[in-house]
Amino acid sequence: MARRRHTPEQIVRKLREADRLLGEGAEIADVARRLEVSEATFHRWRNQYGGLKADDVKRLKELEAENARLKRIVADKELEIDALRENQPGKMVSPPQRRRAVRLLCERLGVSQRRACEIVGQHRSTQRYEPAEQDPDRDLRAELRDFAENRPRWGYRRAHAVLVRDGWAVNRKKVQRLWREEGLRVPPKRRKRQRTGDSDADAGLLKAEHPDHVWALDYQFDATAAGRRIKILHVLDEFTRESLADLVDHSIDADATVACLDKIASARGRHPEFIRCDNGPELTAAALRDWCEFTSTKTSYIDPGSPWQNPWVESYGARMRDELLAIEQFDSLLEAQVLVADWQTDYNTYRPHSALGMLTPAEYADQWAKNNPKKLS
Repeated sequence: MARRRHTPEQIVRKLREADRLLGEGAEIADVARRLEVSEATFHRWRNQYGGLKADDVKRLKELEAENARLKRIVADKELEIDALRENQPGKMVSPPQRRRAVRLLCERLGVSQRRACEIVGQHRSTQRYEPAEQDPDRDLRAELRDFAENRPRWGYRRAHAVLVRDGWAVNRKKVQRLWREEGLRVPPKRRKRQRTGDSDADAGLLKAEHPDHVWALDYQFDATAAGRRIKILHVLDEFTRESLADLVDHSIDADATVACLDKIASARGRHPEFIRCDNGPELTAAALRDWCEFTSTKTSYIDPGSPWQNPWVESYGARMRDELLAIEQFDSLLEAQVLVADWQTDYNTYRPHSALGMLTPAEYADQWAKNNPKKLS
C-alpha cells in the first residue's frame, strides 16, 4: 500500500466515514482497509483527532503552519551562517576575496558590516582599507556581469566566444575562473512533473444522458482593482447546462472543492455519477479522490492540454469572461462574489441557451423533470 500524507481535514473526513461504517456493523480491519490505512494508524487517528471539530482542526492546522514557518526561518538563517563559517574560509584566502564576500553579505542579506566581517573572518580595518592597485581584470569582470545579465541562459563558453569576437585577448580558462569568482552561472531548468488522475471513463466518449449524470469542474482567475488574485470554481451539470456553483475566493484548494461539491449534493439530494475535470493539482488531490470513493462517484479526467474534452464548462467560463469579468472591475472579494452570483442567477433563469432550444437551463431542467418523472426516483 503506497504511503501518503493526510491533511487534518482529510483525517477528520475519513474518521467520519469510519464511524458510519462501524455503525453499520463493519469490522475495524475492514474499515481500515477501506480507508487505505493500517489499523495502528486508524487507532492513532482516533486518539488524536477523534474528538476534534472542524474549527479545532482549522486552528490546529494554523498552529502547525505557523510552527513550521518559524522553524524554517530559523533553519534558513542558521544554514546561511554555518555555510559561510565552515566553507568560505578555505576558499577566501586573500583580503580582496574576503572584502568582496563582506560586500555581498551586506547587499544581499542586509547584515551590518560588523556582522559580515565576523562571519567572513575579516578585520574591519582591512575591510575599510582601499588598496592603491586596482584589479587588472576589473573591466573584464564588469563585461562578464553585463553579459550574464543580458543573456541569463548563456554560459561562460559562449561568453568567451563573444569576447574573442569583440576583440578581447583572453583564453577560455581565465573566463571560466572569473565567471565562477563572480558567482555567474546558468540556472538549471526544472522539469515539471506531469500529474494526471485515474479515470473511470474516457472523457472523449462520455456523454451526459440525464441530470446529475455528469458534473463538469473547472477554474478560472481574475483580480481585484488592488491586484489581488481571485479564483473561481465552476461546477456545471452537462445535461441541463445549469451552473450548480460558482465559488469565488482568493484561494480554493482541494478541501474547499470537496466542501463545495458536498453542499451541491446536499441541496440536490443526490451525487453525480461522474465528474469531468482536468488534471489540476486540486482535482487530482487525495481529498477529491476520497470524496469520489465515499460517494460512489466515478471520474473522467481529460487528456493533458485538451480543454476541448471538457467543452461545456469551458464554454460557460468563456461566457462569464466575456459578459462579466472582462467588463467589470472588482474593488473587493465581496463585490466579486455578489456580481458573480447575480450573473449565475441570470444565466440559469434568464439567458436563453441555443443548445437547449432557446430555453434557459432552469426551464429545460423543469421541462425534462415533468416529462421523465420515473427517472428522477
